[in-house]
Amino acid sequence: MSELTAKREALLSTLASLPRCAVAYSGGVDSAVVAKAAQLALGDRAIAVTGVSPSLAEGELDEARSVAQCIGIRHVVIHTDEFSSSDYVRNAPDRCYHCKTELYSQMSRRLAEWGHPVIVNGANVDDTHDYRPGMNAAAEHQIRSPLAECGITKAEVRQLAAEWDLPIWDKPATPCLSSRVAYGETVTPERLRMIDRAEQFLRARGFVSLRVRYHSGDVARIEVPPTDLTQFCQVEFRRELIAEFKSLGFKFITIDLEGFRSGSLNQLVWIAATR
Repeated sequence: MSELTAKREALLSTLASLPRCAVAYSGGVDSAVVAKAAQLALGDRAIAVTGVSPSLAEGELDEARSVAQCIGIRHVVIHTDEFSSSDYVRNAPDRCYHCKTELYSQMSRRLAEWGHPVIVNGANVDDTHDYRPGMNAAAEHQIRSPLAECGITKAEVRQLAAEWDLPIWDKPATPCLSSRVAYGETVTPERLRMIDRAEQFLRARGFVSLRVRYHSGDVARIEVPPTDLTQFCQVEFRRELIAEFKSLGFKFITIDLEGFRSGSLNQLVWIAATR
């Protein structure tokens, strides 16, 4: 038996040991793999739950619904209200903690009508090596992380997704829009719409891995892989981009020469911690 096969069987066994489970399901590859495993292990005793708020990018809910249908798991949508929390809106480095606290609290309040399932999420082993304040919220709410429990890495998650024919097996990571706002800058629905529409503009022009980061003074910092940077040297494209971004409310548009990297704003946390 290969190592991946052993981990897959451990994942299914872990989920099968639960009476019922509710997957905190964003529609990304991690939570989709957990949802698929839960459906295989528990059948109708598993549900997938997606929290919806202004921090969810356009098209993500539709894709989550489509993938859930492909998996064959019951899909429930709830509306979260993290923007009512001043701790969330002020956007300190622990913002994700307050977001996940709202999601897990909302899910927990509805446990009775779902038959008291155990809540599970899509955190994998790699997530334990990064700055993830949302994992503290998971621990406080007794949320299980079956991928991490079974020693499954991000690369192995993608392998399992491909093995199970999930259409998003190669989908780039798509964290919430609030993760694009520089720490200390207030998170507002208006700023998230600016970011979302700016990223949609770039995706419509062929960019796949990208981030549009919001910084003080309505500054957009665009991250794309270094191999895609040459497109920004095209005069007509650059004019179109500047016009579009300024129409959205950005006053300055910058290109990050270091290129795309997930979680780049977390560098500010580490820098502050070492001062």
